[in-house]
Amino acid sequence: MASSILRNPMLSSPTTTITTPSLPSSSSKPSPLSFRFPPSHHRSSLSLRIKSLRLSCSLSDPSPPLRRRRPEYIPNRISDPNYVRVFDTTLRDGEQSPGATLTSKEKLDIARQLAKLGVDVIEAGFPAASKDDFEAVKTIAETVGNAVDGDGYVPVICGLSRCNKRDIETAWEAVKYAKRPRIHTFIATSDIHLEYKLKKSKDEVIEIARNMVKFARSLGCEDVEFSPEDAGRSEREFLYEILGEVIKAGATTLNIPDTVGITLPSEFGQLIADIKANTPGIENVIISTHCQNDLGLSTANTLSGAHSGARQVEVTINGIGERAGNASLEEVVMAIKCRGDHVLGGLYTGIDTRHIVMTSKMVEDYTGMQTQPHKAIVGANAFAHESGIHQDGMLKHKGTYEIICPEEIGLERSNDAGIVLGKLSGRHALKDRLTELGYVLDDEQLSSIFWRFKSVAERKKRVTDADIIALVSDEVFQPEALWRLLDIQITCGTLGLSTATVKLVDADGKEHVACSMGAGPVDSAYKAIDLIVKEPATLLEYSMNAVTEGIDAIATTRVLIRGNNNYSTTNAITGEEVQRTFSGTGAGMDIVVSSVKAYVGALNKMLDFKENAPTKVPSQNNNVPA
Repeated sequence: MASSILRNPMLSSPTTTITTPSLPSSSSKPSPLSFRFPPSHHRSSLSLRIKSLRLSCSLSDPSPPLRRRRPEYIPNRISDPNYVRVFDTTLRDGEQSPGATLTSKEKLDIARQLAKLGVDVIEAGFPAASKDDFEAVKTIAETVGNAVDGDGYVPVICGLSRCNKRDIETAWEAVKYAKRPRIHTFIATSDIHLEYKLKKSKDEVIEIARNMVKFARSLGCEDVEFSPEDAGRSEREFLYEILGEVIKAGATTLNIPDTVGITLPSEFGQLIADIKANTPGIENVIISTHCQNDLGLSTANTLSGAHSGARQVEVTINGIGERAGNASLEEVVMAIKCRGDHVLGGLYTGIDTRHIVMTSKMVEDYTGMQTQPHKAIVGANAFAHESGIHQDGMLKHKGTYEIICPEEIGLERSNDAGIVLGKLSGRHALKDRLTELGYVLDDEQLSSIFWRFKSVAERKKRVTDADIIALVSDEVFQPEALWRLLDIQITCGTLGLSTATVKLVDADGKEHVACSMGAGPVDSAYKAIDLIVKEPATLLEYSMNAVTEGIDAIATTRVLIRGNNNYSTTNAITGEEVQRTFSGTGAGMDIVVSSVKAYVGALNKMLDFKENAPTKVPSQNNNVPA
């Protein structure tokens, strides 16, 4: 099934042409990013600065400027010193979030959407983790990694590996089919990791890093990224030394991870500046950032690193990832877009921000990781104004309380739209509204959505944008259907036991019926499904939300399950075997139906993973040439 895309040709990325001082040379030490407004002794100068700031990102600008052209891709060099590469690791680090398991098809859909977004590098996964991961990365490399657009853009496809030959060979076998393949290899460098995890000396780690980068280059890979894990807590002189050695060995990008999210923006900016000033050969590579969000500072640290000389930022959609997550792509990109000229020395990216909302929604629905309402840029409340003072200002001029046009990120507000959908609306009106919302569906998808829409419209006076988005998510963002719900009948109440009869259809079109009793309608329905599917699972989480107000609202349900047959995979960072969980979502006006769809979706993910049984990989302690 083709994935939906965002398209609005009337919008373009606004930028403001401003002459700014050139960045410091590699021999100087640029100051870390400061978040204070520059002092000014003249009111007119301050007023002009505020006015230009407002024009860069708000509806105040009547004529959207042209987007800046993306420089030609060269692994270890960027021709424009102000360009920042965006390295998306949603499919690797993002998938390590508990419950964020993705099927191969879902990974491919997200990779295609990331290409539409315009990311420079897609870290498609950790190929050595499992057979499923390997095949997913390989498929992405073969398809998305060769889809060159009219401007010559095609994303780099990257595979992660630890510093051992087996991991690196596996990564290369997966990514080598891409037009621009990259291997990303790493080893820890902090004292606490050397002593307790690796149990190796600094000299041993330098030797491993040097040899493994050379080995990656010897396979034919001309684009090799190296990361000193836990760089934020590593000794400076040791960092300079190991980074200098991997540069000589052939690394093209040096990624500096704040693996445990411990640094403050001033510290991380200074770390990047110090590496830029003291590492031999640094002028021959790209410096990258990878900031975790344990203290809620990942976006600030990433911006500070870019201001200090990093020209690649590693991010994830919605900021998902290990523990508290990663730097959020939408936050970093929009901060650079809004403040790049004014505060960051002219920095810019190649991201088409009109695809942000669509990409965020796809990742949210596929992973089951719901975005909090107050999330910057893509949260439900990001462009909501409830305070009377704010509403008054918005009615007079949207720039009073909005620094970003919602249309810039692909968000259409329903109160600005002229079409009101109801039970008399036809297929054409629905298609137009879907296009305005950013969805372009094929005929089969549109037909499925239309009949779901008509069913809802018969029972609701007005169908809102939120209703439509929920229906699209329920149809388009579902996993491959090994099992599909056909019918369900529930008997429940205070006078007897809850009973559910469920009819499912398997992949061959054969119908299966089962009946069960339970503690309530959902419990009895889930037990009936278990009788049909015969794949034991434990329900870990169950949540439900109404997408609109009112008793007739559509309900969206999310479940998280764990298979009782110990489905496991390898954690890329620790090398430990971790038990996988699987999420599912469903939507409908009947909460039992939406609950059943969510459970069947989670089971479909689990069964799809079962068909691609994981393979074993060496543990992190085997970080030696193999």
